[in-house]
Amino acid sequence: MATDSDSKTEAPAGRDYRETIFLPETPFPMKAGLPEREPQWLARWEKMDLYKRLRAEAKGRETFTLHDGPPYANGDIHIGHALNKTLKDIIVRSQQMMGKDAAYVPGWDCHGLPIEWKIEEKYRKKGQNKDEVPPLEFRRECREFAQHWVDVQREQFKRLGVSGDWDNPYLTMTFDAEAAIVREFQKFLMNGSLYRGSKPVMWSVVEKTALAEAEVEYQDHVSRAIWVKFPVVSGADALKGTSIVIWTTTPWTIPANRAIAYSPKIAYGIYEVKALGEFSRAIVGEKIVLADSLAETVRKDAKIAEWKRLSDAPSLDGVVAAHPFRGQGYEFDVPLLAGDHVTEEAGTGFVHTAPGHGQDDYMIWVQNFGQKGIPETVNEEGVYYDDVPLFAGKFVLTRQGKEGTADAAVIDALIEAGALLAQAKLTHSYPHSWRSKAPLIFRNTAQWFVSMDAPIAQAGGAKLRDVALLEIDKVRWVPARGRNRIYSMVETRPDWVLSRQRAWGVPLTLFVHKTDGSLLRDDKVNARVVDAVAVEGADAWFEKPVSYFFEGSNHNAADYEKVTDILDVWFDSGSTHAFVLEERGMPWPADLYLEGSDQHRGWFQSSLLESCGTRGKAPYKQVLTHGMTLTDKGTKMSKSLGNAIEPATIIKQNGADILRLWVASTDYWDDHSIGQEILKSNVEAYRKLRNTFRYLLGNLSGFDEAERVAVADMPELERVILHRLSELDELVRKAYDDYDFKRIFHALTNFMNIELSAFYFDIRKDTLYCDAPSSARRRACRTVLHELFMSLTAWFAPILCFTAEEVWLTRFPSEDGTVHTRLFPTMPADWRNDALAEKWRKVRELRRTVTGALEVERREKRIGASLEAAPDVYVSNPELKAAMEGIDLAEIAITSGATLIDGEGPADAFRLDDVPGVAVVSKPAQGKKCARSWKILPEVGSVPGFPDLSPRDAAAVIEFDARKKASSQG
Repeated sequence: MATDSDSKTEAPAGRDYRETIFLPETPFPMKAGLPEREPQWLARWEKMDLYKRLRAEAKGRETFTLHDGPPYANGDIHIGHALNKTLKDIIVRSQQMMGKDAAYVPGWDCHGLPIEWKIEEKYRKKGQNKDEVPPLEFRRECREFAQHWVDVQREQFKRLGVSGDWDNPYLTMTFDAEAAIVREFQKFLMNGSLYRGSKPVMWSVVEKTALAEAEVEYQDHVSRAIWVKFPVVSGADALKGTSIVIWTTTPWTIPANRAIAYSPKIAYGIYEVKALGEFSRAIVGEKIVLADSLAETVRKDAKIAEWKRLSDAPSLDGVVAAHPFRGQGYEFDVPLLAGDHVTEEAGTGFVHTAPGHGQDDYMIWVQNFGQKGIPETVNEEGVYYDDVPLFAGKFVLTRQGKEGTADAAVIDALIEAGALLAQAKLTHSYPHSWRSKAPLIFRNTAQWFVSMDAPIAQAGGAKLRDVALLEIDKVRWVPARGRNRIYSMVETRPDWVLSRQRAWGVPLTLFVHKTDGSLLRDDKVNARVVDAVAVEGADAWFEKPVSYFFEGSNHNAADYEKVTDILDVWFDSGSTHAFVLEERGMPWPADLYLEGSDQHRGWFQSSLLESCGTRGKAPYKQVLTHGMTLTDKGTKMSKSLGNAIEPATIIKQNGADILRLWVASTDYWDDHSIGQEILKSNVEAYRKLRNTFRYLLGNLSGFDEAERVAVADMPELERVILHRLSELDELVRKAYDDYDFKRIFHALTNFMNIELSAFYFDIRKDTLYCDAPSSARRRACRTVLHELFMSLTAWFAPILCFTAEEVWLTRFPSEDGTVHTRLFPTMPADWRNDALAEKWRKVRELRRTVTGALEVERREKRIGASLEAAPDVYVSNPELKAAMEGIDLAEIAITSGATLIDGEGPADAFRLDDVPGVAVVSKPAQGKKCARSWKILPEVGSVPGFPDLSPRDAAAVIEFDARKKASSQG
């Protein structure tokens, strides 16, 4: 039947045959109304307790466990949360439908700075100091705040369509979780890998705590760069009267300088200043030592008009310099130390070394002198201690994270001492707190560490770092580049800082001997601590006296004091595998961890180290990462910039399934974008998918198994569509296993839009609408439509969870039915037919030439609908001619007639350059127009009693009338 509305030929007068045409019938609406309908599906799933039902039906199957990385419970979810949770849901649902028992327990990170910071903000607005609030009261407020946002986020995640054990999530602040975290921490205490050391750590003056690398972000920052002269006091004769010049962007660390690092691989020279430029602080006649490769840059920066290179610098081994503030409380020597970290990339070739304020500085000092002599110059508020000569009370940064008075004071003192060669301002990447956005400082503090070189008994005594590196290579990393990223981080990372000087979190449950500083290692005491936390939460540590925990112990409680530091929040989340997987009886290790790529230095790494340090193995088999979500302009998205797109807004406007379709269609492995135009394209893609499902539903009305036709009895066209289903089944399963959802999106949408809507459905509309119900061709087509429906609803269910349910229940209405308990259909082996597929690839090439010719005729107004044509098709390509054997060309071209002719065809025939050997001469169809199918055929009217119908249509009407009569009599 023609679908063109502009046909030139009117149907002949006579009987109205519309009631005899089998048009699609379905209540499935074209307009989705997702924002209104989706909450109804959520209510239905909750009423039927779908998650519990899925667990019951999957019992005994192979398991698949995606362990949820916990978001912070500190605000509404953002688009990154939506992407993350939707990806997890697609994976869990697809694994379930591929025959696994795929449980999903959502979780929340409830301790740490993000929550504590929110409570502090409340006090700051009131002009109160958080430190003046009783600790237990402060902790109670943090717990209440976290619980509020857990409840809010839970509903927001559920609105996305995420299925999981929402009634029994894991929270790191529940008493059982806190007890488990304590138990895991005690394992490090007992295996000897825990120690207290004084090291420089990244410190937030604003938040007054050490920060982990994962809590740090790098932003551009303007620093004061200075070039400082350190007079040589001991060394080779050639160095007498010279000064070593260092360069630094942290003037405030000069009081903490204790050494200068150099490289034996760098060529150094001695330069004498001859003449000065304007505003130069150099002194004519002074001699300075510099790396030759950097000397010219230094000369320009110091505004030295002329100098002379006197000689190569002699060996710097054993050379000693004086501190620029010598004579003012800085009387110690400043030794020159060879260091591998010294380069010729910038500066002077010498590195100012303040072992209390930098990792490289600390390492080179400890290698040469151990812990002795490392100064503590700055307190927790970023203020110089009272015993720091010249600068006591000066502050590095203000409480708001702005530049303090220290830099200027140090520079002024250097100028007065004649030690400042030059100064400038430099914009560079600098660490900032991801929470307060304030710059950080490196500060030497006493902290608790886990040694990366600690031997792990469960791994045969291998060092923790080596165990972790070995385990990394046993994990499947998706994308594969994730392996190199985390490997390089673990390979070079310092010892793990576990302590934080905060109030809200799980405490380091340690007892330190008051006299010798030794740690108490007592299984009975440990067990009593765990038991107390399990019953009363981590507050028990702060509420109960030391003596309570020592009951039953042989040790004297009076000899020990409690540590009150808080555990690094990454240790909390890094321990979740223990109290979520192991203690809930779920498979361990997890099959998959999935988070953003920033978690290579966060949760992936802390989980790896915690598990390797206590079990000798990684807690996961696979790690999948996604990139960051950017604006459609490729810029960072944030509320403060006013360019954030909120999930709630998208859901309110378009529905969660549009958001889910965006997730599935994006290159999420890399950074990716979202914006209004991108969402519009997803809305349009969804509309086409929905219309395809509507077409299937409409044309499957009344279908039952009695209509089914065996594959062997089907026309070739139906068999080639089943072949494509078989191919797609293989692709879809592999892509779901590879977490390549974009491949699924493109494969299925192209199949539905191009192969079905624009090809198969187009060809078979006449069969579906006009063939008699008993027609073998129509029954075969409906059989294939049924298989398409069964496959496509299953394959799309993990992605479009709401729409797939609506489509399924429209066809199979039920009080307790659901598409989500289904498995992906198994494709019968006899559907696969590569030879037939290749044949039809050639058929479609020929058909494309015919449809191209028809389009020209339509454009030139020579025909209105394709059924007005009956082209001659010349074929000189023997492969294409062979492919057309047994094929009704008019049927596949949707014309009333078509003649296949062997030969090249006339010179002016229509051709396509990329389909050689096919030429089309367009001709009008001959005969009368069928009043029912609108085909123009010579045989119209040849059946007595039906002067305006073709024989096929007459037979269909006769069958229709007979069925109608039988129905009325029955």
